[in-house]
Amino acid sequence: MLANLKDVTQPALAKGYAVACFNVFGYEDALAVVQAAEARQASVILSINLDMTQFMPLQSITGMMRPLAEQAKVPVCLHLDHHYEIATVKEAIKAGFSSVMFDGSQLPIADNIAGVAEVVALAREYNVSVEAEVGSVPYASGRDHIKSALTAVDEAIAMATNGQPDVLAISVGNIHRLENSKVDINYERFEELSAAIDLPLVIHGTSGVKHEDIQKLAKSNVCKFNIGTVLRQRFGQTIRAELAADPALFDRLTLMRKMIPEVQAEAEHMIQMLGQ
Repeated sequence: MLANLKDVTQPALAKGYAVACFNVFGYEDALAVVQAAEARQASVILSINLDMTQFMPLQSITGMMRPLAEQAKVPVCLHLDHHYEIATVKEAIKAGFSSVMFDGSQLPIADNIAGVAEVVALAREYNVSVEAEVGSVPYASGRDHIKSALTAVDEAIAMATNGQPDVLAISVGNIHRLENSKVDINYERFEELSAAIDLPLVIHGTSGVKHEDIQKLAKSNVCKFNIGTVLRQRFGQTIRAELAADPALFDRLTLMRKMIPEVQAEAEHMIQMLGQ
């Protein structure tokens, strides 16, 4: 069933677990994620990132992904991840996403808040949820222009009060797209934010967070973890192994049928780790 972020994060906040938000790049990995959620009887978020929207038009994405969410036996949110242009975020709302993220983290806080408030005003008309980011979560690779800045408590409070997003992404040492190393979470700053903000919080860059930290944070008011790298690694590793085992193999559907159970298993593992 199609859900928005508020639908899935508020129960998580009340019951002490977190919802997995998986970046997906096509029908097959999205299907694997939905099947994992159904197997765990868990809510889940299908997340579409900037790279995917530059590859495929928004209407084509919703045409492919939204039926998967609507037909699922569990709540599935279709979420637009980090987007920096308000016009594109508004287009996504109208195209059928059930949740969007306007990322104004590279802007002065006043401009970030104003942008989020503008998106929220439209989103409410469509029953679409909105995610904001305060501070800035850096990237290990791919987006060198993104700064690294811990979330300031006063700025987070200002965003919650004046921007009124449904969830707030924070920067507490987490890093996007880490492949082979782990970060140290700044728990001092996290505890300050956790005490000051009533909103469900979001951690981006989950693949670089230690498992024990994921489980600890998932029991707090962190209700959404963004996960991408580990699924893409499992996808790529499976395809490479199948092609190496059978050099004559070329059929896409044969490859995808072998990949889907592997990605589903990885997704189930992450969902379980978050408490569902």
